[in-house]
Amino acid sequence: MTPQEISGYIDNLKDRFKELEQRLSEPAIYSRPLEAKAVSQEHRKLENLFRDLEAWKTALDELEENRTLLEEEEDEELKTLIAADIESLEPKIEKLESRIQLALLPPDPNDARNIIVEIRPAAGGEEAALFAGELLRLYLRYAENKGWKPEILDQNASDLGGIKYAAFSLSGDSVYSRLKYESGVHRVQRVPATESGGRIHTSTVTVSIMPEAEAVELDLDPTELRIDVFRASGPGGQCVNTTDSAVRITHIPTGVSVASQQEKSQHRNREIAMRILCARLLETKQREEAARQAADKRSQIGTGDRSERIRTYNYPQNRVTDHRYNITLYHLPALLEGDLDLLINPIISIDCERQLEALNK
Repeated sequence: MTPQEISGYIDNLKDRFKELEQRLSEPAIYSRPLEAKAVSQEHRKLENLFRDLEAWKTALDELEENRTLLEEEEDEELKTLIAADIESLEPKIEKLESRIQLALLPPDPNDARNIIVEIRPAAGGEEAALFAGELLRLYLRYAENKGWKPEILDQNASDLGGIKYAAFSLSGDSVYSRLKYESGVHRVQRVPATESGGRIHTSTVTVSIMPEAEAVELDLDPTELRIDVFRASGPGGQCVNTTDSAVRITHIPTGVSVASQQEKSQHRNREIAMRILCARLLETKQREEAARQAADKRSQIGTGDRSERIRTYNYPQNRVTDHRYNITLYHLPALLEGDLDLLINPIISIDCERQLEALNK
């Protein structure tokens, strides 16, 4: 990347920055929280971009000056100091270039949204349920590290301490932009605790990352929703099991149905079911649009569909492999303790490069 290659983008971005500042100065925008958040995040992203650009240009000038001095200088001690400066500037420039490239990409329309995460065991029975519970803990630890706010919406435990199903929301900065890569099938290879012969089993868990939506955004017609109430089952207090507190909402045109029985309050279960339903409908709508508009891109980087195998966790080898981006790490314990950036950071870097290549074609 050179200053000449990006100069054409910058003037347009400066105009856009002024436009965003104007919108943020208008009080009316704060009555529309999602729009205000999106504008604020884009404004902050451009602000960081301009700061990185200045730092990048300064570092390039210093690098060029030091290289000239190194050729002209005869004193060996000074040459050593200059070489050390060059050695420290080169990785700094490379890091700034990566951040600038990422900031130059068109913003994802979902970046300002909070997310709803659904985790389900797939193949593997109780072992899959146990690993689903470990993924749930991984994401909650990662959220804690990032300062995001989690909210458990629904959770159904398995007999041995895993989960049969979990749904939770995450709110905070860059939630969707970092976790959108987690949608798909996660495969685990290990010796289960219940395996007496020491044989390695393969199990799978599906993860769905959905941008959270409001019913008004989707223009849902109340007459197209069927709402059923029923008695909650499973563990719970006296109120949960003896009253019709559970709620199921079905979107009749699509057949998408969501049930919630986590809370004692029917009103609260209805709210949870509606949030998950709206997220699923928005995900479906956006996936259909992506299929029509970007078939070539989907074949390049994967669909993100929950039916696509995206990752393998191999316990005997201490290995994690992301199949979409050809990334293999040997830090499985650290990752499971919440250090998901070990994978997310290189994934974002590769995805950024692929998007830039696609834009330049």
